[in-house]
Amino acid sequence: MRVYLDNAATTPLDEEVFEAMKPYMLEYYGNPSSIHTHGNQVKSGLEKARKKVADLLNAAPAEIFFTSGGTEADNTAIRCTIDTYGIKHAITSRIEHHAVLHTLQAVEKEGKVKLHYVSLDERGHIDMDSLRSLLEKAGEKCFVSLMHGNNEIGNLTDIASVSGLCKEFGAVYHSDTVQTMGHYRHDLQALDCCSIVGSAHKFHGPKGVGFLYVSANHKIHPLITGGAQERNMRGGTENVYGIIGLAKALEIAYRDMDDHQAHIQGLKDYMIDRLKTEIPEVGFHGDSANASRSLYTVLNVSVPNVEDNAMLLFNLNIQQISASGGSACSSGSSIGSHVLAEVVKNKENRGAIRFSFSKRNTKEELDYVVNKLSETVKVSV
Repeated sequence: MRVYLDNAATTPLDEEVFEAMKPYMLEYYGNPSSIHTHGNQVKSGLEKARKKVADLLNAAPAEIFFTSGGTEADNTAIRCTIDTYGIKHAITSRIEHHAVLHTLQAVEKEGKVKLHYVSLDERGHIDMDSLRSLLEKAGEKCFVSLMHGNNEIGNLTDIASVSGLCKEFGAVYHSDTVQTMGHYRHDLQALDCCSIVGSAHKFHGPKGVGFLYVSANHKIHPLITGGAQERNMRGGTENVYGIIGLAKALEIAYRDMDDHQAHIQGLKDYMIDRLKTEIPEVGFHGDSANASRSLYTVLNVSVPNVEDNAMLLFNLNIQQISASGGSACSSGSSIGSHVLAEVVKNKENRGAIRFSFSKRNTKEELDYVVNKLSETVKVSV
């Protein structure tokens, strides 16, 4: 049996999405910036996709800008907001995705901001009192970037509370919503957030395309210049069939969200129970086993009696099981997980595996995975 449990890294393309993209790959090939019929046909499809995304998020089409993915969208939100408003203080956490963390650290090295880190509780959640304290001490306009769902340990942040606190202090709030987009509903009229992001391949869309939402009340300069595309916000010919696929994937995600959430949460709960039965000393990193405070798509497992985590993942791979030891965005790197380094205090002889689920997974697959993992752990004792 081959089992794919690395859906937080990327999801398989939905067949409905492929069918929606196909005409724009083969039939509608004009440049959307061209004024002739071929170009107008494609431009119409692109703008319909933008409106679809905006409608699903309860935003205006003019607030949606298509990008190459979540990383570019995060970079645009961070760098362009700081430059546009001359912000001198930025607040984030040490467990943000590197698209946010490394970008803010680079901006600090450039001398543009002083970077402050919010404290975390024992489970890796944002300490709201710490955030309030940092906002008070700054004494001037701050840029705040705190993600909605952590890609490694699954912890959810109450972004409505964060946005309310930021509004109280006049701070600009950006949230990396890559892991929650397409899995949770976002109402951007209700959420007082200046910018959020999405990446299509996290919700069964194509790779290499994402979007940035920027509130109409929060104008920023472009990151990429050299063309008038995306309302002068991102130069370069748009990835049209990718954008068509993104909009279709998000439409499907919203259409089927309740059923998929119930199915996937059921799988996650089932796996937790099986792991506890088969591996009595098993644990769970962060709050990933807490249904109310973590992504229903992510379970980060602390495995006993493991001296070499890479070998543990290698052994699972031999058994045709695809999972992750942390964030897949830097797979192949010898650098350990910066997230687990912050939230896991006792690392001795324990491994870490991130299992992440999708609508395609089954209980039979999970039984196979738990049995093989249990056998591997027993052999290593």
